[in-house]
Parts: sequence; structure tokens; C-alpha cells
Amino acid sequence: MGLAVFGVYTALAAANWPGRRPSAVVHAGQISDLERFLHLDLERPLNSWLAGHQLIRVISNYEYAFTYIISAFLLLGWLYLRQPVLYRWARSSFVVLNLIGIACFALYPLAPPRLMPEMGFIDTVARGHTWGSWGSGFVDHANEVAAMPSLHFAWALWVSVVLALISGTLRTQLVSGAHVLVTLFVILATANHYLFDALGGAVLVLGSTKIASFLSDRAGTNPWRERRVAAVDAFFLHVESATAAQHVGGVVLLDLGGSPNSAPSRDELEALVRSRLGYLPRFRQRLAWTSSWRRPRWVDAAEIDWNWHIGARDLWTPAGAPGGLEALGGLVAELEAVPLPRDRPLWRLIVAHGVTANQSAVILIVHHVVADGFGTVAQALHLLEPALPARPAGSIAGPGPIKTLVATAAGLAQLATEGRPREGLPVADDPKRAFGMVTLPLAEVRVAAQLLGARVSDVLLCVVAGGLARVLDATSGPAIHELRTSVPLTARAPEDAIEGNITGAVMLDLPLDPQLESERLAEIARRSGRLRTGTRALASRFVMDTVGELLPPIVHAHFARTVYGRRYFHAIVSNMPGPDVQLSMAGLRLDRAFPLLPLAPGTGLAVGALGWSGQLCLGISAHPSLVPDIGVLESAVSAAFAELRSAAAANLMAQHSSRP
Repeated sequence: MGLAVFGVYTALAAANWPGRRPSAVVHAGQISDLERFLHLDLERPLNSWLAGHQLIRVISNYEYAFTYIISAFLLLGWLYLRQPVLYRWARSSFVVLNLIGIACFALYPLAPPRLMPEMGFIDTVARGHTWGSWGSGFVDHANEVAAMPSLHFAWALWVSVVLALISGTLRTQLVSGAHVLVTLFVILATANHYLFDALGGAVLVLGSTKIASFLSDRAGTNPWRERRVAAVDAFFLHVESATAAQHVGGVVLLDLGGSPNSAPSRDELEALVRSRLGYLPRFRQRLAWTSSWRRPRWVDAAEIDWNWHIGARDLWTPAGAPGGLEALGGLVAELEAVPLPRDRPLWRLIVAHGVTANQSAVILIVHHVVADGFGTVAQALHLLEPALPARPAGSIAGPGPIKTLVATAAGLAQLATEGRPREGLPVADDPKRAFGMVTLPLAEVRVAAQLLGARVSDVLLCVVAGGLARVLDATSGPAIHELRTSVPLTARAPEDAIEGNITGAVMLDLPLDPQLESERLAEIARRSGRLRTGTRALASRFVMDTVGELLPPIVHAHFARTVYGRRYFHAIVSNMPGPDVQLSMAGLRLDRAFPLLPLAPGTGLAVGALGWSGQLCLGISAHPSLVPDIGVLESAVSAAFAELRSAAAANLMAQHSSRP
């Protein structure tokens, strides 16, 4: 394969078609003028300095001739012998890098500075008769007007990138980084390249590695896909802090069938999870860090501390009475306030006894780096019975590449115009949490939405806004007229793995002014059209995924902490589909299931809704500084829906009375 690529390069170098060299000289003048205009013309002073230092000049000449070749092929050889799976990806990216570079040489011939003596440059390599480089017969075949991009710099940078992917030790990064910097100095000081040639080489490395990853993704052979934490997942590691744990999960209520002794024990849950570990790879993996300059990887945990991951809590009062949903909410709030330790798999499963005389609960906590809310629901289904049949791959057709590109561009333009919320919502910076649960009859929610000319998601947003408006009014809370809400929309296809975050968020301002809930719903329905166009969701997904992958981890962390939180939104509201069949866990019927969403840093409210067994189950996470009493918010949300239901019934009566 290497000989074939070299043959393509040799054929191009031999094809000296008319006008090629004059065009290369013209392009050199253009590059030189542009660098001078931007005050980036570093080549001439570096070249003049190097020409006057004989020993350094000779060393630089040989560095230019050999180190980029030696380093690249030593790395490929080592990977071939020691890491064959990684070798295939590296080889593909290296071949793509060179083929694109050869194409650039053909389309854009560029004379290097050393061929422009009239501009004051000195060819240090030719003057020193460096063996193996310019000025020796060994490379008389070389293409001398192939300066853009610089393959010398591209090869050195490619070696550094691959080393950073496979070995993130500080020593390795320092050595490979020093090699890149030395190569950059040498190609400029020996007058073989312009600074823009090096920038072109950097773009070439980025493009070739992305293309290789795309091709291996399509073939299912990408070695980094399962090992390295994707940028969109690492986003939630970056935003997590001691006061903003990033957990997703859920709370399920188990019907004990009138027999409290039938509640599942901790040991039974452990046996259940052990039997399903084959379907839950992240439950047996932990994060491994090697450097702050690279994202962590998933590695198999040497052992699993089952006594920590799976526990049991007793909610019975000292008097022997069940603790109720209030005690269960307090336990969930306690669990979600504490970040999961990162030295072990990032999940917990807690069985809570004594919710009611006839109910126990199971609480699943998973870190957001493992999956989004939609993925966590899919993971939880592997712990339930009966097993649900998977929809066939491709059963949901997405837009084509051209439509996706156009829609993403339109969405980016829309996101750029949104700006920050006009009003702030002060929330204390501490880990305190409250968790509430509200159950709405799903059939009635659908009927109300239909009769009031809205969608189920609009009704959900309305009852959240209406409930919070009632709480703020009753407690003389902060005066705020609109609640900037992040609404996650899934891009998860049936064939996607249940791990990872595959969502895009769309911002929506919910009215909080005192008004009839039917009027609030009508306004939300008018505004929520942006949730259905798909452009903003695609743009958000593009920024979270594609742009995030391009950013170095330290820069990505700063970006994540800047955009995710109170400066850009106040609350999160997510509506997730649930199964439409009756499910059980450990032989017990599941009564209800409430999603658990984390609060973004500095925000005060996160509501997840899940359709389950004919009910719309709302799990409400709130900060006490915004909602002092979660029970008041639960009642307020129910009251808001009751008002909508009455308005829907009035509409229905009006329709009947208007009929002849």
C-alpha cells in the first residue's frame, strides 16, 4: 500500500505539465503577501538566523531530511507488531493524509521560499549538500513545487496525534510535542515551507483522522469508538462539580401484591444485574485518565464492589408506618446530591422498602457520561421483563446528507441569534436537592392536548410553567416573566447503542406571568414549533458532537462550563417515550416509573416525563432555593393540569352545543 501511494506521488512529480512552475511561483508570491499583511512572515528572519549558525544549520538540514520519515514508520511498525487493531486505523489515516496531500500538490502547486532567492531566502539544505534531501541525487525525483501542505509537518503532527491517542503520559506528549515544534522551526528556517503550509498540514491531519474514523465507523472497526469517551459524553464530566452532580436515572414503584415480604432483597437485585451485565457494558467499565490533555477511556473494571453499587434502604418510620412518597423523594434527593466516584463504574441501584404498605421502590442512578435520559430508559429495560423486541435497524428514515447539511446550517444561524435569557433566576450554589413525583393520566393529557389544539409535549411544558408560576407567586419568589427552558430532543435511531448521549437541545421560553392555563398553553404551542423543525436540534447536536470532537479537552471543558448553565437557560424539561406493555422486575409488577434528570450548574429545575402503563409520570428535581417545598410544586403542577382539563372539557361542551 505504501509503494502504491509512493507511486502516485512519483507519477505526479514526473508530470511537469506546461505552466506548473510559473503557477507555483505566482502562488508563492500570493502566500508571501498574505503572511506579510497578517504579520506572520516568520520565514525570512528564521532563515537568515539559521544560515549564520553552521552546526545548527547542518543538524536542521538532517532533521528535515529524516526525522519525519523515521518517526512515522517506526510508529506504524510498532503498531503493526504490538497493536494490530489500532494499526489498521492509523494506517488508513496515514494513507488518506498522503493521498489528500498529493491531490493538493496537483491542484495547487506552490514554490517553497528556497526557490525564491530574489526574496532574500537561502537554501540551507542545498548549500550544505545534505545527503538524502534537496541538493543530493538521492531525491532528484522529488516534486519541488509541492510546498502546500507541508507533509513534513503533517507527518510529525500525525505521529504526535496518534501517540496522544494511544499513550497519554506526560513524557510521551512532551517528547512528541517537542518534535512537532522542532519540525515547525526547521521547515521555516530552512526555507522549505511557509507558515501557511504548516497550517495546511495541520488541517490535513485533522481531515485524514476524521475520514479514517468515519470509514472505520461505517465498517464497524473504529478502535476508538468503544474505548475513548466521546466529546458529547465528556461534556457532562466537564460541567459536573461538587454542587452539580450529573446523574440520570429513574425511580420505579413495585407492586408487592399485598405481601410486603415479597419485596426484592439486595441480593436478588445483585443476581439480576449480574445476569444482565452482558447487555450493559458500561456497568462493568470505569473511566481511565492519563492526562488532562486527552479525554478518558472506558476500561474494564478489575472488580466491581457490589455492596456499594447495589444497596437497600428502609423507609419505615420508627412507629412502623410506611414513609410514603415524601420519604422516597427525600432518599432520591440525597442520592442525586452526591457525585458518583470516578474510580469505579458510574452507576448505583438502590432498593427502598416501606414506601407504602404495598409498594417498594428501586432507584437507578447512572452518570450522564454513560447515557442520556433516553439511553438510560433503554438500559433500565434490560433489567425488566419481558424482554422487548428491538425495532429493526433503519425503521426510522432520517434526512439525507444534503438536507441535513442545509438544516444544520440554518440551525446554527438560528442558535446564533437566540442570545441569553433576558431575566436571571438566582439559585444557590450548593448541592441541596429536592425530588418530587407527579402522575397524570396519559389518556386525559392526550385528550386535553387535542381539544386545546396542542401537543402532549406542549401540555407538559405548560403544567411545568404553570406549576412554577403558582409556587413563585405563593412564596413571593423572584419576579421572572419567562422561564428559558432546555428541551432535549433525541437523535437516537433504533440501531444505536444504548450508551452515549445522542440528543440535541432546543431552547424555549415558557411564559410565567399569571394567566389562564389555556392561554399559557396556546402561547407555548405557538412557540414550540421550533421543537419540530429539527434545525436547532441538528445544530445543537453538531456543536455538541462534531465541534466538541475538534476541541482539545481543556478547551472543550471551558466551552462546556461556559454554555451549560444559568447564563443560557433556567430549567430542563424532557419528554421520553416509555414502553406500552406491562413490565415487571424481580417478578413484581411495575406500577409507575419516574425519570431522574440532573440540574445544570446554577439552574433550579429539571423535569423528566415518561409515559408508563397509561400514565405520564413526572420526576421533578428542584433546588430548595427555588422551590422551598417540593410538595407545593407537586400540587401546583397537578392544579395546572386540572385547569387545563377543565378548559378542554369546556371546549368539548362548546363544540357539542354548537352542533345543529
